[in-house]
Amino acid sequence: MNSSPIKLKQKLSPVAKKAKAVRDLAAANKRAPLRNESQIARRAAIKAGKNISGMDHDHYTNTFVSSSKNRAGMNPNKGGTKNE
Repeated sequence: MNSSPIKLKQKLSPVAKKAKAVRDLAAANKRAPLRNESQIARRAAIKAGKNISGMDHDHYTNTFVSSSKNRAGMNPNKGGTKNE
């Protein structure tokens, strides 16, 4: 999330705001298993004494890689999100 000092809220109608809340919650819940997998791997790595500072868990290779490399996409069949 961008930490801009200017907080701009979307100007949505009450109906659109409710629909967006439902969509956002559904999208967040869809990612829950991946977040859980990342948390388990991160805790295990820290317990094993590995330095994973600034690294993200990559679900494709099941390893920790730098954040920028993970955004670029480790899966050759998908482009990643860095250049979207």
